[in-house]
Amino acid sequence: MRVLDVAAVSAWSAACVHSLAVLRPAINGINVYPVADSDTGSNLLHTMTGARDSLAAAQPSDAADALAVLARGAVAAARGNSGVIISQVVRGIADWAADGAELDGAGLAGALGHADRVATGAVSRPVAGTMLTVLHVVAAAVQGDTRSLGEVAATAAAAAASALEETPKQLPALAKAGVVDAGGRGLVAVLDALAGVVTDTAPERDHELSFAIELSAADPAPYAWEVMYLLDGVDEARLPALRKELSGFGDSVTVAGDGSGSHAVHVHCADIGAAIEAGLELGRPRRIRVEPLITPTPIEPGGGLDRSVVAVVHGGALAELLRAEGVAVLAVPDDETPGVEDMIGLFNEAAGRHVTVLPGGLDLTAAADTAAGHPMAGDRDVVVIPCASPVQVLAALAVHDEGRRVNDDVVAMAEAAAATRRGELRISTEESLTWVGRAQSGDVIGLVDDEVVLIEPAPASETSLVAAAMSVLNRMLALGGELVTVLSGEAAPPGVTGELADQLRHEHPEVELTSYASGQAGAVLLMGVE
Repeated sequence: MRVLDVAAVSAWSAACVHSLAVLRPAINGINVYPVADSDTGSNLLHTMTGARDSLAAAQPSDAADALAVLARGAVAAARGNSGVIISQVVRGIADWAADGAELDGAGLAGALGHADRVATGAVSRPVAGTMLTVLHVVAAAVQGDTRSLGEVAATAAAAAASALEETPKQLPALAKAGVVDAGGRGLVAVLDALAGVVTDTAPERDHELSFAIELSAADPAPYAWEVMYLLDGVDEARLPALRKELSGFGDSVTVAGDGSGSHAVHVHCADIGAAIEAGLELGRPRRIRVEPLITPTPIEPGGGLDRSVVAVVHGGALAELLRAEGVAVLAVPDDETPGVEDMIGLFNEAAGRHVTVLPGGLDLTAAADTAAGHPMAGDRDVVVIPCASPVQVLAALAVHDEGRRVNDDVVAMAEAAAATRRGELRISTEESLTWVGRAQSGDVIGLVDDEVVLIEPAPASETSLVAAAMSVLNRMLALGGELVTVLSGEAAPPGVTGELADQLRHEHPEVELTSYASGQAGAVLLMGVE
């Protein structure tokens, strides 16, 4: 097949339904994130069945028209987060074809790239390790590909399968349960079906899933609700405000268009009325559907699944450092505070009923405290360990031991964080009066436990920064200490941590030093003494 035509689009929709019907029990069985409610396979099947039936009832004139009908049907029938996202994959391909692009190999490559952008744009908080991550890898794998339609489709399906295998490394909830992402598995099935149609071969992975999770057969009371509706007559410019409002009282927020003016709205929340009223303020909700969400169930296979440690920090480099330790992390820009959806989403990335939160700052601690008591936290036991600095997060994580009882582990982490004295160097951005004198813009400010203890006149240099850092450390080490941790910010000169290490070894040979890049924009250096 050289190009995708009407018959191929129809065959693809039928093949998707067939594959998802076969895989539905297996996909339901590995449904862990964001809620272990065993319905991802069913939601994907319902969505694509609605899309297929819409196309079967239409008489499209060409492939672009067929894809547009398929997209509208998918959005109208979409169920769950996974259903909404897969509907946006179809819509992205349809939008590309609607612009007159022929869906040959190069056209399909471009369409998949556009589908990636459309699907990602519909989700309020994309999370690594989900079907969106799989879609990103697919788009990257075929970008600029000009080979035949069959070769591009086969490459996309193979890339999706490879990306799916990586999802447990990206999302701790999957790693702890020993499964791949359920939505991602559905996306692999959809792309396998497409490759099968254009190459006239049967999908290779219909029966490949051999593992499943046994969830509790009990039927606990819902802790929240999944609210979905179609929203008509809404001004596109007001959709970001709708996403923001929904994110304020729920999570798993998606607002996805069908390309013809209707939007599928999806949110997990505790207040059904508020979710519907948010739509009423902007347009006309219809086909409202509300389903209970069960309390997230700890997955039993494997060890240590009753508890998880998560962190919320400023600085991308620091976030990557923590992720390398197997911790679910929310990285927040320096000038922002995470919202309820961000924090609830972080809780959902973890596995187990007990979640310990390590926030790397006072503002982040306040945000975590707010979310910990939110109805969307369900009956999870969420404990926030107050931390005023990322160095206290690292100190707490260093003593974390899954072999201990949960309460004992929390106490140990809290004590380690509280016992870590903290210092920092900042560059003054304006004139100010401090306890040790007047600081001018550009001066180096040294702080210990948020109190200004020194001012080094501008301009800041590698030498002056090392001298200021040693002055701060000497003040902290005067009370004792065995371990110094230094986190360098974005503004730190490349050689400052090396020079500081040499000076510290010279003046305090008894002290051990560890240093990392934090990626933070606020502080030049963050220092901790234990």
